[in-house]
Amino acid sequence: MTGKTPQGEKPVKSQTLVRGLDIVECVMDSAKSISEIASQTAITYSTAHRIISVLVERGYLRQVPDNKLALGVKIIEAGFLAHRQIELVKVARPHLENLAAATSDTVHLARLEGQHVIYLEKIPSRRPVEIRSRIGGLMPVVSTGVGKALVLDWTKDQLDAMALRGKDSLMPSQTAEEWVQQVLNFSRDQYTFDLGDSEPELRCVGAPVRDASAQIVAAISVTSTVQYMPPARMQELIPLVQATAFAISAELGLR
Repeated sequence: MTGKTPQGEKPVKSQTLVRGLDIVECVMDSAKSISEIASQTAITYSTAHRIISVLVERGYLRQVPDNKLALGVKIIEAGFLAHRQIELVKVARPHLENLAAATSDTVHLARLEGQHVIYLEKIPSRRPVEIRSRIGGLMPVVSTGVGKALVLDWTKDQLDAMALRGKDSLMPSQTAEEWVQQVLNFSRDQYTFDLGDSEPELRCVGAPVRDASAQIVAAISVTSTVQYMPPARMQELIPLVQATAFAISAELGLR
């Protein structure tokens, strides 16, 4: 049997697959309980529970507070792979390569994904340094230079809420209030630093990327270890990182 259908006839759908896709689509806009999912998809509770168990096990859904379900890392990674093919990454890549060549350091492109950043592109360092980030990987907004760059336009209330949600990812020596004030200070000059927020030995200089409407749609960064990133060099890198971010923004239509 080849699995082909007679010409002119539609292929037979897998009911389980269709229901699984209905469930995933149901939680795309917001987290929901099994009861809500069953009601909105017209699937019985027992069937929804069975399919959801498989989706959670495979990483396509995940459990969040209040016994609700949200999209899992597999869906986010799949979305990233599709995202790589769109204009942003294609436009940014040559500029990122030039920045990496000029600095010899690791260069990142990232966008916001809830309380996290997702890395869209990474140009590895030419130095004997390994940065453990990966394309498609997630990191908390509060502990990354690109994360701070992505929220430079946020209000203090929005930043307060982000810091509260991500307080467990802050540096031990930093309070939520100090993180918010740091971002507000960075917003004046439109650049950010990571001063060991994620790992004590890492340093990073970041800047936002804007689209034609001047909205922040991504952020870039140059990252290395403190050995190669003393305070004076971080200051020197600010205009170079900002110029690269602006060049990408200009190609996205910013004027």
